[in-house]
Amino acid sequence: MSSLRGDAGSTQSKTSTEEVREILDKLASRSSCREFDSSLISPETLEDILCDGVEAPSSCNQQNWHFIVVADPAQKLRARDISGGNHHFSECSALIYLCFQKGWTHGNLSIVQSVAGACYHMMLSAHLRGFQCIWNAGIGDQIALREMLELPQTFDVIGALAIGRAKVTAPKIKAPRRSVNEIFSWERFERPEASIYPVKEAVAYPFWEIRNDSNPFALWDPRCWTWDQLADFRGYSVWAKSPLAGVYVSRRQGDALEAEHALLPDLPLGAQVAEIMPWGGTSTTALLNRLRSNVDLSVVELSNNNLSFIRERLSREGHDLTQVNFDLMVNGQLPYTDASMDLVILPQMLEHVPNPTALLDEVVRVLVPGGSVLASVRNANSAYGKLWKAEESKAQVPNQGPFTPLSATDVAAWFAARFEIDQEVGIGISATGDAHVMTDDACYSGRLYAIRGRLA
Repeated sequence: MSSLRGDAGSTQSKTSTEEVREILDKLASRSSCREFDSSLISPETLEDILCDGVEAPSSCNQQNWHFIVVADPAQKLRARDISGGNHHFSECSALIYLCFQKGWTHGNLSIVQSVAGACYHMMLSAHLRGFQCIWNAGIGDQIALREMLELPQTFDVIGALAIGRAKVTAPKIKAPRRSVNEIFSWERFERPEASIYPVKEAVAYPFWEIRNDSNPFALWDPRCWTWDQLADFRGYSVWAKSPLAGVYVSRRQGDALEAEHALLPDLPLGAQVAEIMPWGGTSTTALLNRLRSNVDLSVVELSNNNLSFIRERLSREGHDLTQVNFDLMVNGQLPYTDASMDLVILPQMLEHVPNPTALLDEVVRVLVPGGSVLASVRNANSAYGKLWKAEESKAQVPNQGPFTPLSATDVAAWFAARFEIDQEVGIGISATGDAHVMTDDACYSGRLYAIRGRLA
């Protein structure tokens, strides 16, 4: 929160400090909402919000922006489908598509900056009127959207603002903000190393060569990242979505998780279980649905931001949080004493860490004699591995952090050197579309490779 220290050149009335503080606090309380109740907002109110928005500054005062309000239920459903499944597009009261005319004030993306300023003015107007909203860049296929909006080729659409009233069940939590000391400096650039993410070395990094689906400078190899950089990246990007029930999961992922968790061993009453780096908690939710209520589960992440997201997510899923501990791992060291865990679960995370064998050594340290470890990895020697190498790895590093698929046979060898192998399976024949379970030698060709070992 900022202060209201006096300044000799300020025109602020000395008697209005409390009022200004109240306004700033109100603006700072704005948060994004992805769960709307589908209730209506009058056309007049929506127009008033738009009027507030265009009081924002505009490059060269040309105001080459245009805003298309979509409130018809059928059109909102169409917008949801075009977006790729943003459920809140159909549940909000209205979508405001953010458009601009191409060709004028293009330098330094000044027209885009103008539209962004107007969008934020609208967000604040909606917030002060008691509504909730969220700005979305993920609006989907541009061709289909252009057709739906009857948008001429001389205009582009760069996002959509969803406005409405939050459901009673919507999370009342704001995504974490960085400390202000991280994001500004005086006179010259200075920023903590952990918040500067590694890229491939190059003479220059031209803006127009970098896209989400194609980034020639992206470093997917986690060995090139420090633990602090991984923690920073994952800890903020997990909040790319609200911690709602069912986020970060598809049917394919759910089926694969079911196949992974089929390898869980029988556990004694009061068993100590640790799940390491589950990121958004999708695997944690599925795990809690299978564990006995008298098993003690500890969730381990690299950032408290991840832990707060998972905690809220599990609450939204209806889980009893008294059954779960939330612990922080620093520099790859598991936060547990020697021989204290009955089961350690590594859900598609070995490919995310700088030194997976060192982490397996940590698992050996914390397991009790006879304790089990269950791991799954994305397999380099699979149809998915080929797809990742040919296409996916050419894109930007995803929100869950940098990773490089591992060879199933390598992982099996790492386990054999440390544990007695109880069971191993391959999951998924195709690169993306199925969760077929394979055994025997075929398990080493699955999209995912899952293995359970036991400490002698």
